[in-house]
Formats: sequence, structure tokens, C-alpha cells
Amino acid sequence: MKQKVLIIATALFFLIVNTSYFWEGKSGFYAMPMSILLVVYYVVLAGIFFQQGIYLVREKFRNRRRLIITSCLLVVLVLTFLQPAGIIDFDKLSGKDVLIAQQEGVANCTTTLKLKDNSKFVERNICFGVHEIRGDYELKGDTIVFKDVDKGREEEYYTYGLIRSAGTQNGKMSGDLVLYKGKTDTSGYPLFIVKNELKK
Repeated sequence: MKQKVLIIATALFFLIVNTSYFWEGKSGFYAMPMSILLVVYYVVLAGIFFQQGIYLVREKFRNRRRLIITSCLLVVLVLTFLQPAGIIDFDKLSGKDVLIAQQEGVANCTTTLKLKDNSKFVERNICFGVHEIRGDYELKGDTIVFKDVDKGREEEYYTYGLIRSAGTQNGKMSGDLVLYKGKTDTSGYPLFIVKNELKK
């Protein structure tokens, strides 16, 4: 019975880690405590792995069930250590990044906006939690118009962004991306463009 529980606990941990792309951005302020719980979960599984390993050595690797469980634990622990965000990069599967813009605020709070090649965008805000906003966009010259926005927990989102070009290199624009909530928004929210493969 204990061995079945251990297998289930290991599989559950592996599933939670490898699906973090889908739930982390929706967890908001719960993302940080959930991350801490996952670290504790990992440490507990690591302790159980070493315990099972000691038992295996004492049994001279004759216990087949324990060998299977210990092997599963080893694989999950190593994969999680090497790929803490999951073995599948779902962000890349959702489309190629054609523009990435970032802004780092107070207390290392970071906003990252990614435009995909399939006219989708995702904005990820990390500040005492994780918030994601997704939707579609349309490029009109140097203006990015946001459409069908899933605001998540936010009350409103920017209606468009303006690329302030700092020049071109190989036909690609660079500079800042300033987000505006509407025509009455005169200040905007600037993001520094770190990658730009949008063509003029």
C-alpha cells in the first residue's frame, strides 16, 4: 500500500511540475506559496529516494518493486532538477516569439510581453505572484492593436501599443514599446524591446 501511495505521489508531483505553464499564470498571488510547497515536495521526495536507496543496497537490489519505485523517483528528481519548468516548452509550442519587450520595476517586479507569429500575445507579470494576460493582436505599421483580451484578474488592459523605433537593423525595428489604455492615455507604459523580428 505504501509503495502505491509513493508511486501516486511521485506521478502527481511530475504532473504538477510539467503542467505549470497552464496553471501558474492563473494562480496570481498563490504562485509563490505554491512554488515553496513544490520545493518542499521535491525535498521530501529526494529524502524518500535516499531512504529507498539504502533499503535497496541492504536488500542487494533483489526487491523488484523497490527497484522500480526508486528508479521512478530518480528519473523524476533528475528531470525536475534539469527542467524545473517542465520537460516540454509549451511557450514555444504556442508560437514563435516575434517580439519580446520587458520592464523591470520596484522590488524586481517584471513585466514581459511576447508577440507570437500567429497573431497571439501573452503578457506575464511577476510581482509577489504571477499574472498572465492573453489575447490577439494586429500589427498596423508601428502600432500594435490588442483584441479579444483575456484579462484574467485584471480589470482593464491596454488597447494598443506603439513601437518607438530607435532605428533599424537588417530591416527589423528596435527601440521601446509603449502601451496605452486609450486615446486619453498620454503617459503610457514603456517596455524595452529585447527581441524584435517584426518586419517593416
